[in-house]
Amino acid sequence: MTDSKSQTHTAAQCDTGQNSIYRNSLLLRMCSADLALLQPHLKSVSLGLKTHLEVAGSPIRTVYFFESGLGPVVGELRPGIEAEIGIIGCEGMTGSALIMGDDRSTHDCYVQLEARAFVIDAGLFTKALLTSPTLRSFLLRYVHYFHLQASFTALSNARMNIVDRLSRWLVMCDDRVEGNSFAITHEFLSVMLGVRRPGITIALQTLGQGMIRSRRGEVVILDRARLLRWQMGHMAGLKPNTLG
Repeated sequence: MTDSKSQTHTAAQCDTGQNSIYRNSLLLRMCSADLALLQPHLKSVSLGLKTHLEVAGSPIRTVYFFESGLGPVVGELRPGIEAEIGIIGCEGMTGSALIMGDDRSTHDCYVQLEARAFVIDAGLFTKALLTSPTLRSFLLRYVHYFHLQASFTALSNARMNIVDRLSRWLVMCDDRVEGNSFAITHEFLSVMLGVRRPGITIALQTLGQGMIRSRRGEVVILDRARLLRWQMGHMAGLKPNTLG
């Protein structure tokens, strides 16, 4: 799924009154009655690189509605063996387990690109879910969207090569952040895609033929339209994994 920019644009067309102070798509789209339950408890915070937002198996203490930046959701098979399951940006939120009726996170989530977010205590958020007849059903649509994203991530990881997976990942990041450059290391990309660093180097060099520019600790998207065509074309074909 790579449509969060279009989601944000649609939300911006729908915002009115108190919603217009937000960039987060969920807060923008939320009905005024539900937003009124959350708004007194929402606080704006800055989130530094590697800030842990959720820890696998631990109680969820805080819910984050991203205004900027990125929060990858990462699963770990065993120490040192991990991969990204999905990305949260300004289209979404943490705390999906609370919406589903649980109080613990299944996976880790931390900040990869410095972020701003509106935060609310998990207890107050859960109270709002129980109070409102509509808030949970509204947010379940986001949970469904995130599950779709995770399912396509699993499919691409199983059936696509590193170059195609990287192109998809870069488009998804570009959907969620301002500007066209990301402070991303080869090491981080290898974790997110679940591959070895040499494979990342080859993939970056391949996409570097006019679509991106890669330098130490940074990736710059030069031609988003071409990168998107590459990504969509190869998703349609689902080429067997040949480089991973």
